[in-house]
Amino acid sequence: MKELNLKKCMKCNTLVRVLEECNCDDGNLMCCGEKMQSVIANSTDAAVEKHVPVYEKLGDNIKITVPHVMEEKHYIEYIFVVYENEVIEKHFTFSFEPSLVVPYESGMKIYSYCNLHGLWEKEVE
Repeated sequence: MKELNLKKCMKCNTLVRVLEECNCDDGNLMCCGEKMQSVIANSTDAAVEKHVPVYEKLGDNIKITVPHVMEEKHYIEYIFVVYENEVIEKHFTFSFEPSLVVPYESGMKIYSYCNLHGLWEKEVE
């Protein structure tokens, strides 16, 4: 299964999805003059039930939603879907409901990214 690898600048909040990790000694991504930090799913102290994505099977597809407020200063910014060989990402602004329909694959992982509370993960059965 592919892994979702995100890095974040702690100064300006820039978020980067890493396609392949660099293994050299100085291969750290930099932003604002500092090393970008790895974003770890489900590691923030926040309401789990409002951040973890939920899904509903619809035949060969699943509908992903996140029961989160969508306000100008606090919203779900991304949904990521990680398959065996592919990653799908969908960006949202506060004026849109975080919802996405994608093909179903057993064992796939779905993620939501809150602009204030970070990354949240759920494995699809």
